[in-house]
Amino acid sequence: MTAAEIPSEQWAQVVEKTGGPAVYKRIPVPKPGPDEVLINIKYSGVCHTDLHAMMGDWPLATKMPFVGGHEGAGVVVARGELVDTVEIGDYAGIKWLNGSCLNCTFCQQSDESLCPNPLLSGYTVDGSFQQYAIGKALHVARIPKECSLEAISPVLCAGLTVYKALKEAGVKPGQQVAIVGAGGGLGSLAIQYAKAMGLHVIAIDGGEEKGQMCSSLGAEDYIDFYKSKNVVQDVKNATPDGYGPHAVLLLAVSEGPFQQASEYVRSRGVIVCVAMPAGAFLKAPVFDTVVRMITIKGSYVGNRQDTAEAIDFFRRGLINIPYKVVGLSKLQEVFDLMRAGKIAGRYVVDTSC
Repeated sequence: MTAAEIPSEQWAQVVEKTGGPAVYKRIPVPKPGPDEVLINIKYSGVCHTDLHAMMGDWPLATKMPFVGGHEGAGVVVARGELVDTVEIGDYAGIKWLNGSCLNCTFCQQSDESLCPNPLLSGYTVDGSFQQYAIGKALHVARIPKECSLEAISPVLCAGLTVYKALKEAGVKPGQQVAIVGAGGGLGSLAIQYAKAMGLHVIAIDGGEEKGQMCSSLGAEDYIDFYKSKNVVQDVKNATPDGYGPHAVLLLAVSEGPFQQASEYVRSRGVIVCVAMPAGAFLKAPVFDTVVRMITIKGSYVGNRQDTAEAIDFFRRGLINIPYKVVGLSKLQEVFDLMRAGKIAGRYVVDTSC
């Protein structure tokens, strides 16, 4: 696509006020700065963070109005004059971390997600729920040409996030990991990354549909909290020695599981907090945490190397993302389903309709 072929206007979903709704409308196509690229977004995954951003759930201000989305996969159609690492026609993705300073102590140690001055896609800068989006050239995800853009889009946040969390958990092949919220978009990917890393997966969620999906993706055990009379004991019983899993990934967007995890993780186990329920708090008994040497930590999005690794798992066919495609114009309907807790797997929006 030449500069002359790039349109002046595009379709986008715009949040014009806190609480929404997202409005499907035409807006100008942005122009890339010297260190930026313009990506013709073909598909974008829909993340729970997008709903949090629209609802103003977090103690972090969004730009207003804003275009949400941070799982955008597409084709580079323009670049700034300083960009020499990305070519026109390359496949590339818009991630949550749109850019960072690359100069602070965090960025210099490959912890760019902890940069004190980040640019966050679909939050502090416009994201991927539009047909053309801007990304810092050094931060866009590099997508191999053999990959399906619609199928890989959820990897750019959901896949990257859970892959990073598993690395942060420090689990080794052959060990057990409990994944709470396993039937959701993050969980469906976490199961597969864990399996590909040689881990035994205990999936925790509610409902038969989610249970069937978790089993089909590789979970060896499924704890249905709707049916279980004692979730803590059921999780422990799913481990060979009955001591509980070596790690717990908390992906559910409710507070209860955050309080419960310390009851079933094994001694010297690691609890990794990933989901961020609005207004939620962590609580664990100090005595038990100390004498059982339990580690409780947070895991944010991965860095650029984590991104490349997460994408490579997908490229090698180890990750098969369960997703449904709808038009970008239907985004608000997806948010409504998300708020009602009726989504199994991931939704991807097609920006052409």
